[in-house]
Amino acid sequence: MLNFFQLIIIYAGIYALMAIGQNCITGNTGMLSLCHAGFFCIGSYATGIICKTLGLSFWFSLPVAALCSAAVGFLIGVPTLRLKGDYLCIATLGLGEIIRNIATNVNPVGMMAIPRAELFGYQFSSRNKITFIILVWCFVLIAYFLFRQLAHSRIGRAMIAVREDEVAAQSNGINVAKYKIGSFTLGAAIGGTAGCFATAYTLTVQPGSYTFMVSVMVLCMVVLGGMGNLKGVILGAFIIEFIQYFPQLVGLSSVIPAQASQIIYGLVLVIMMICRPQGILGRDNYRYGDPRSLREKIRDSFKRPSKKEA
Repeated sequence: MLNFFQLIIIYAGIYALMAIGQNCITGNTGMLSLCHAGFFCIGSYATGIICKTLGLSFWFSLPVAALCSAAVGFLIGVPTLRLKGDYLCIATLGLGEIIRNIATNVNPVGMMAIPRAELFGYQFSSRNKITFIILVWCFVLIAYFLFRQLAHSRIGRAMIAVREDEVAAQSNGINVAKYKIGSFTLGAAIGGTAGCFATAYTLTVQPGSYTFMVSVMVLCMVVLGGMGNLKGVILGAFIIEFIQYFPQLVGLSSVIPAQASQIIYGLVLVIMMICRPQGILGRDNYRYGDPRSLREKIRDSFKRPSKKEA
């Protein structure tokens, strides 16, 4: 049980990185994207090629994976500027599938036996999960504080203005195209970073792992926790990963089918959309000086509004 719990924490950290990137695109700028699995794939393959084929270190592959994914995110962001809502969602879905199919056709077998990540001579092994947990969650915290500062900045406020009303934002002098492309580029870079960590942990790259359902799962994490809320996004990653590995955690994997986890978190999302459509923690309101604690926010979020408030 301890082994599976550690596994949940590791994958929750990897997917929390992806969800932070998705939150930058969907939560901050309001663009519904379903191609994050493609960025995840690019980061994974970049790490595999650099570490195994070129023989370079994991720490060199980390910025390269982020830059490669960011470049693809930039290229995706430019032609999809005029698309909104469902049209943008369908276009990004197709682009994510294109990336996966290219990876499958170029190397259908994938890559195996990728060298382990090292730091000062110490190898991060999947056998010692504690060290890998520390490594992944250090980067999650770094990403959290960087994107939190971004939300406080002028750029973050401009992204939120684009999300709320593009016409009003443009009439106030905000370059909507620039912030949309920038949002896609930043989100893609974090998605590629998550792929780098996934490869460093599994030491394999399989093209069949980057399906459309991965993008849906990451979007579910953002919606479940609260779009635009970084704490909520990380909480959503924990909940989704816990649900996914719950049968193995309780020893019922032989009884409960593998598809049951998707049914369960689909049901959780339906319930959330009925009871709490803005997510568990709702919109991030720390910038407005909300003095309530996290526990109070969760407690107050499920209270029914009074007749006067309604």
